[in-house]
Amino acid sequence: MRTVRLAGLTVSAQGLGCMGMSEFYGPADRQQCIATVRHALDLGVTLLDTADMYGRGHNEELLAEAIAGRRHEVQIATKFGVDRSAGDNARVMRGEPAYVRSSAEASLRRLGVDVIDLYYLHRPPQNTPIEETVGAMAELVTEGKVRCLGLSEVDGELLRRADAVHPITAVQSEYSLFARDPQTQVAETLRELDVALVPYSPLGRGYLTGMDVRALDPTDLRPAFPRLSGAAEESNRLLVDVVRSVADRRGLAPAQVALAWVHSRAEPLGVPVVPIPGARRPEHVTQNALAADLVLDGEALQELEGLGDRVVGERYPARYPDPASR
Repeated sequence: MRTVRLAGLTVSAQGLGCMGMSEFYGPADRQQCIATVRHALDLGVTLLDTADMYGRGHNEELLAEAIAGRRHEVQIATKFGVDRSAGDNARVMRGEPAYVRSSAEASLRRLGVDVIDLYYLHRPPQNTPIEETVGAMAELVTEGKVRCLGLSEVDGELLRRADAVHPITAVQSEYSLFARDPQTQVAETLRELDVALVPYSPLGRGYLTGMDVRALDPTDLRPAFPRLSGAAEESNRLLVDVVRSVADRRGLAPAQVALAWVHSRAEPLGVPVVPIPGARRPEHVTQNALAADLVLDGEALQELEGLGDRVVGERYPARYPDPASR
């Protein structure tokens, strides 16, 4: 796996999103998930992405077990700021300095590490100016508890305000063939400030792999997402057929085509692009990792380019309280 330089941090060109190992996407086998993380490391995938809200700390604890004895091989990215203590229908996006510090210290304990490589603000705070939040995050850098700072789901204005307080290394946003929002909302500022883009859900929450939404476990939340339900899902399935067609003609898996497209965006966007596809099985990590070096020909890129304009449905259910995540 080749590496990419993100300001002061060198990471694998493709990371591993770990959220689904703990919550939201139906039951997961813990030991299989741990084996998946370790297999990713064996392949040279070193950027591991988690958050304190995933399983309410469970995901960070799982990673601690998975990387035991291999801390020197990984760059750990975790996030804070989504307070679920009042229930998921009353989430609060927090960023007050005392909360920043307590969140970081709790994550360090659960992860079993002395320093977090990349610490993200998970969503723009509702109760605090972003300058105060980033100021508190910067103190953690000064103290050696955090190496680099990131933001998630921000627009160009918020990124510029935050970067004026402390350099921002990366912005994490949903970005895929099905979600092009960063291209219009933040890409220009990313280039201006030399900030990397870390796309989450680069496989459209698994949908771009050809996943059958109707076959998912009843506890899986994905059928609640507007793009993956009802008439919208039926329409979007036609777009997945295009991805599958491109893949079949080239002897690839649909997931590899979808990821290769995301990797191809680094040059036109003018910033490093490091996608973090999720996986819970070692064989899926192997398949995804191969996409980091795939180069799609002009015909394939042209065929895929227009799909984003044809997607039906919002990204998130209306019940989610934070506008920045929709």
